[in-house]
Amino acid sequence: MWYQTKAAKILNIQYPILQGPFGGNLSSVELVATVSNLGGLGGYGGYNLNPEELIAVDKQIKLATNKPYNINLWVSDTDAVDGLVSDEKFKLAQQLFKPYFEELGIALPEKPAPFKSRFENQVEVILHQRPPVFSFMFGVPTGDILEQCHRLGIVTIGTATTLDEAIVLESAGVDIIIASGFEAGGHRPSFLASAENSTVGTFVLLQLIKEKVKAPVIAAGGIANGKGVAAALALGADAAQIGTAFLATGESNATAIHKQMLFSDAAKYTTLSRAFTGRSGRGISSRIAQDLIHQENGFLPFPLQTQFMSYLRKAAIEQEKLDMILFWGGQIAPILKHTKAAELMRSILEETTVYFDHLKS
Repeated sequence: MWYQTKAAKILNIQYPILQGPFGGNLSSVELVATVSNLGGLGGYGGYNLNPEELIAVDKQIKLATNKPYNINLWVSDTDAVDGLVSDEKFKLAQQLFKPYFEELGIALPEKPAPFKSRFENQVEVILHQRPPVFSFMFGVPTGDILEQCHRLGIVTIGTATTLDEAIVLESAGVDIIIASGFEAGGHRPSFLASAENSTVGTFVLLQLIKEKVKAPVIAAGGIANGKGVAAALALGADAAQIGTAFLATGESNATAIHKQMLFSDAAKYTTLSRAFTGRSGRGISSRIAQDLIHQENGFLPFPLQTQFMSYLRKAAIEQEKLDMILFWGGQIAPILKHTKAAELMRSILEETTVYFDHLKS
């Protein structure tokens, strides 16, 4: 059967279907449990949580499901040197974004406080709480961390946007590798070259990695139904990770307007932009992203840009100026159909069976 893959066996799940772990408070315990309880692997994005919050989330997930689940962190969670930005750089950002703040009738924010990386403290929580699966983006944890995970029985999943990154992940001893194509919504988790120089499509990247890497590969980006899963498996993937389709369901923690946008005509148009967080990410095209193409020098480093733009986002939502907001979403959004996670999961499983058998016949 199509679902009896190496990745499914390693992850101890019935079906090799992973729910993308959304950061920025978009994940929910309910969504994780729904997917895991139906035989897939639910995922929770915890990069923005402090250790106490991460412990609380892990305990809630353990109460909601007795099946395997995934906690996701960012190895590199800041681009700000010493967590700081110069006064000169901040004034440049103020000048660049001033027209948008004025349009909304709100004052420019003060300079963000220094940001202190959370990853080391978050990893301590992973090693203490022992979630069945620990996935990560934007780099590779130290050999000591990976060794401790293996000793504790925690399966590790690393994310690659290029073949070179996949080779580095395998060399480090990561159990499974995600091939994250540029079609995917959310941040581009490149870590060897810039995100702009790491824009390989999912199915091309999958085939490149399968040629050079022995570790099981998960295809991610541009997959939202059983047809996509079957195609990925036919090209050698051991599993598929689905993000945008699950983000649009009622169980995710995305706002109601975010979900509405993913089902709207606007979802036909997405763009990669650094304007909202300081790191390149794909979302539904917005006026600000279009206006500021090639003006990245005026953006603050991640995550200071996120803090700076949070004031604008809040005001734009309140004033319903939706073209000034970034709504995360992948290129596949226009084909979304399901608003319930369980219905989506069952549909994916049924379609995959039909189309995989057709592809193999």
